[in-house]
Order: sequence, then structure tokens, then C-alpha cells
Amino acid sequence: MKIFTTILILVATGLIGFNITLLDFEKPFEGDSMIALVGIAAAFCAVFILLIFKMSKKIEEKLKNQ
Repeated sequence: MKIFTTILILVATGLIGFNITLLDFEKPFEGDSMIALVGIAAAFCAVFILLIFKMSKKIEEKLKNQ
């Protein structure tokens, strides 16, 4: 499970990088730039959720070992 979540975090980070290349900084809220902004926000949310999941699994392991 650790490897799977790490892979998903890397994929989400890659999507953030890809969507940054699609941004038009002169008109960030028009056309494809808006779609890229939504993609960046979604990928950030995915990264944060996966990090929270990894932390909860670490806490669960520590509680089982006690």
C-alpha cells in the first residue's frame, strides 16, 4: 500500500507540472487555462488526501505495535 500511494502522489505531482505548462499567464481564467487551473487544484487536493492517508496508516501501525 505504501508503494501504491507513493506512485499516486508522483502521478498527481506530474499532473500538476503538466497543467502548469498549459496555463496562459496573460489570461488565466479563459479557455484551456481555466481547465488547467481546475486540474492543478484537483491534483493538489489528491496529494493532500494521499499524504493524510499515509500519515494515518503510520499512526495506525504505531498504535498496533504498542
